[in-house]
Amino acid sequence: MAHTFLLEIGLEEMPAHVVTPAIRQLQKRVADYLKDERISYDAIKPFSTPRRLALEITGLADKQDDISESVKGPAKKIAQDADGNWTKPAIGFTRGQGLTPDDIVFKEFKGTEYVYVDKFIAGKPVAEVLAGLREIIMAMTFPTMMKWGTHHFEYIRPIRWLVALLDATVIPFSILDVTTDRLTRGHRFLGKEISLATAADYEEALTSEFVIADADKRKELIKKQIEKIATDHDWTINVDAGLLEEVNNLVEWPTAFAGSFDEKYLTIPEEVLITSMRDHQRFFYARNQAGELLPNFISVRNGTDHDLQNVVAGNEKVLTARLEDAMFFYKEDQKKTIADYVERLKSVSFHDKISTMAEKMTRVEAIVTVLADRLGLNDAQTKAAVRASQIYKFDLVTGMVGEFAELQGVMGEKYALLNGEDPAVAQAIREHYEPISADGALPASVPGAVLALADKFDSILTFFAAGMIPSGSNDPYALRRQATGIVRIATDQNWSLPVADLATAFISAEEVANVAPKLNQASQIDAVVDFIKERVRKMLRGTKVRHDIIDAVLGGSSSDITDLFTAADILTTHAADENFKAVIESLTRVIRLSQKAPKDIASVTISADKFENASEGELHQGIDDVAQAAPQGLKALYAALVAVQPAIADYFEATMVMADDEAVRNNRLAELSRLARLALELGDLDQLVVK
Repeated sequence: MAHTFLLEIGLEEMPAHVVTPAIRQLQKRVADYLKDERISYDAIKPFSTPRRLALEITGLADKQDDISESVKGPAKKIAQDADGNWTKPAIGFTRGQGLTPDDIVFKEFKGTEYVYVDKFIAGKPVAEVLAGLREIIMAMTFPTMMKWGTHHFEYIRPIRWLVALLDATVIPFSILDVTTDRLTRGHRFLGKEISLATAADYEEALTSEFVIADADKRKELIKKQIEKIATDHDWTINVDAGLLEEVNNLVEWPTAFAGSFDEKYLTIPEEVLITSMRDHQRFFYARNQAGELLPNFISVRNGTDHDLQNVVAGNEKVLTARLEDAMFFYKEDQKKTIADYVERLKSVSFHDKISTMAEKMTRVEAIVTVLADRLGLNDAQTKAAVRASQIYKFDLVTGMVGEFAELQGVMGEKYALLNGEDPAVAQAIREHYEPISADGALPASVPGAVLALADKFDSILTFFAAGMIPSGSNDPYALRRQATGIVRIATDQNWSLPVADLATAFISAEEVANVAPKLNQASQIDAVVDFIKERVRKMLRGTKVRHDIIDAVLGGSSSDITDLFTAADILTTHAADENFKAVIESLTRVIRLSQKAPKDIASVTISADKFENASEGELHQGIDDVAQAAPQGLKALYAALVAVQPAIADYFEATMVMADDEAVRNNRLAELSRLARLALELGDLDQLVVK
């Protein structure tokens, strides 16, 4: 007989951002538990609201699957002594299986007799297994946890009721002082307590008490309500997926409504208005058909349309107060110049172990100058990037950003334009924060991309030098995100960014300009290179690149971000070539032999006079060809390495590298080391798996 089981955890209101991850976690934990416990079922349907996490499991089996298996124990010669008596290993083995030596049979396995027992375990009734869900519930983890009452147990919010109903039967267990029952609760203000006759009654019973428990149905209802209001008013509404998800997890019985604010506030930059509505009040903002922002919004109430006009008025009042603040700050901020704000940054700390924010800008200006030269920016791009670097943090001390921190950079652009700055400078100020997430938008302008790189490089270098290096999940200054931003910008712009060389140049430029922090940044260059390479590794793992190829390109000598991706693409593309195995094996042999060379081998001048066979001359010429190809890019380098493979094969066939004559030996090792260094620009090919 198939059963239906309902599990519900009733809670105080959870934060909206926790609800969806929490129900997914519960569903996975329960599914894994049933699998481990050998309980079959047809489907698990999740339900979630701010006050509940619930699962309806249908097609549940009566009991666990039975287990019949033959278990192998010790060899017969160990299980019995010379007189045929059972030894301790045999007795211990059978006891561990819940049996006795009388159950032993001997079977042959690979020519040797072993002890076996035939074991049968009858499946437990499903009700007994379901009682174990208590531990599954208590094992859940959340971003933040809390205690309540006198309990030491921590959870996302206090547990107020539990439902565990197998068809019409309550499965008994308790968590703290809450015991499972058939009683659930409707809407906090509109509904009442419900006694469920059976598990299958859950969704319909809650609907009758003003709770739409199915999150997908609730979300779809909200969308339809918003669309109807928008159609009725001829508005265009951007139903942001993230905001919709958040609103959906704040309500149990949604009712959308429209509100408005005074048109005078439309003189404030629309980013401020949108932030106030969307981020602070969780409103959906409205535009007309021409795309212009309107003094209107749509919000969602957790309840019916009863006395809705009071709800509308209350929401309008709260928004107006916020917009009044914004209007005040917007006007007040314009009474000062950018120079005034930059001066104030001299007393604002970037970090107490590093410098002030003003000093950070001087370092970033030095870095921007290096990048502009290395990346070949034209005069206009360079001028815009340098000017932006001199002022780009000024909006941090404005009243608007003090009140609306989300608008840093955005208000920098607005105020820069109001102060007559070049639009390219203003755009770079806004873009320097980008990307603000792992897959966020990237700077669209060249000056913005350069400023973003400079700001991120400075943060990583100085925090590393100050000993604040991310470890484990601890990354309070978001350095991993900034490193990912560097990688994404480099690949998006297709810029050559050899991190090690650039970091050295950045530090040198800061020292020349006398703006370097009192930190040993140079000592952290290798660590910074490895840190950024790990971001490359993470991004490559999200593609179809083989793990050994990733290890190879990251293990090479190059720290150029774009080249690392190019090398991975080259090796992936050619891995199926007929000659790939021969090429890689030849180069791997070269690399391994070069590791036997003296440390000062690079100072050895290769002499043709010490060549003892024709293959040495041919290889020497081949390596010269590789050296000439290397500056043309990795594709040219790989083609040259492929071309030199026959010469390598002939060389090893005719030449004993480790000759007794030290001068000859070092001449040969110097030759191979030169080729190894060139190959390592592509990657540590020794890490490739070739078949």
